[in-house]
Amino acid sequence: MTTGEVIGSVPAVSAGLLCLWGGVREARLQVRLRRYGVHTEGVVVDQFLAPSDDFDVTPVIEFTDRQGRPVRFTPVATGKRFGIDLGTRVPVVYPPEHPEKARVFVRKHLRPTFISLLTGSVIFLGAAVWIALTS
Repeated sequence: MTTGEVIGSVPAVSAGLLCLWGGVREARLQVRLRRYGVHTEGVVVDQFLAPSDDFDVTPVIEFTDRQGRPVRFTPVATGKRFGIDLGTRVPVVYPPEHPEKARVFVRKHLRPTFISLLTGSVIFLGAAVWIALTS
C-alpha cells in the first residue's frame, strides 16, 4: 500500500467508524426508549424551512413532561415523506431523565436515522476495503 492509498483509506475508515458509532448509539437509544421511555402525546405547534432546503418543512412538536413543563423538539428524521401537518397529534416517547431527547414514536420516524447511519458505515468501510484490495 502506498502513502496515497493509505491517505485515501483513512478518511473512509474514519467516516465508516463514525457512522457505525452513530448508528449503534441511535439503535441503543431507541431500544431504551421502547423499554423505559415515557410515552405521551405531542402536538405539532410550528413548522420551519431548513435554511438549505426550499420545500421540506420541519415540524416543531411540543409535549408536556412528567413535571408538567412544556418541551419542544424537532424530529430526528425529517423530509418530505415525514411531513406532519400543523396541529397534528403524534405519539412521543422520551427518556425520563432527558425529555429533550424525545422522538416521534412512529416507525417511519424511528428507523431511518439508524438505518441510514449503519448503511453509511457499510459503504465507507466497504470503500476502505476496496481501496486496500485494489492497491
